[in-house]
Amino acid sequence: MPAGGGPERANGVRAIKTVRTAVFFHAHPDDEALLTAGTMAMLAAEGHRVVLVVATSGELGLADLEPGETLGAARMSELYRSAAALGCARVVNLGYGDSGLSSDGGVAEDRPDDAFIDADTEEAAGRLAAILTEEDADLLTIYDPAGGYGHPDHVQVHRVGTLAARIAGTPIVLEATVNRDPLLRGLRLIHRFYPQLDIRAFERAYSPGEAITHRVGVRRFARQKRASMAAHVSQATGADTRTLGVMLKIPRPLYRLIFGTEWYVRRGLPPGTRLKHPFEVPPKG
Repeated sequence: MPAGGGPERANGVRAIKTVRTAVFFHAHPDDEALLTAGTMAMLAAEGHRVVLVVATSGELGLADLEPGETLGAARMSELYRSAAALGCARVVNLGYGDSGLSSDGGVAEDRPDDAFIDADTEEAAGRLAAILTEEDADLLTIYDPAGGYGHPDHVQVHRVGTLAARIAGTPIVLEATVNRDPLLRGLRLIHRFYPQLDIRAFERAYSPGEAITHRVGVRRFARQKRASMAAHVSQATGADTRTLGVMLKIPRPLYRLIFGTEWYVRRGLPPGTRLKHPFEVPPKG
């Protein structure tokens, strides 16, 4: 099958795809490292085509930069290094402006005119759908309706991604999330060593364990996931409380334990569904 193209046809019969394509849609560079890096590395190692799409270059994030360096360009360079570590076949930036975040966690008033949160949902979905169609994507990952921890751009990823998958006919849509239950247990453990870490923001974020349909074991790909995080230098330095910086200080054995599972929600499945692979077929009945 041609890379990224549709399955070949013989006598008009659609061939079974042995190599599938997964498109991971994120709001900013570094989001892929936090939520889906292990899954991306696993699928790439299995021979599947992995495509990483970001809505923005994350130019309104916080960072310490070299003189003359712009944050958006720096973060995109970091994204390419992360993608290479994970085995991605393609990286696409939709080119919207970073919407930023207000001091109270809401929409920033001084966001750019082309902020992703203000983009026309149908127009943005059409652009993403074009990529899904071009890639003949079998799977798209987005975020849950609340955007994980509530960043406006993450909420917009859910809206745009949901509509794009519908337009393109992408059969599998997974909402990348975190199992809030072990997350809080892990953060409380880390808090003993890094008391400056504020865990209150996570107490209502992401998804409870009962809502999660996919638990993907990625311990074998902890090295790639850690390399993905480490690629985002601008987001891991400059303050003792930066999330990536704290995570990268965790000893490797403990890192594999804490970050050895990635979680997803697939809507429409029966309650109690427990799947272990993004392409796993849910049991009938």
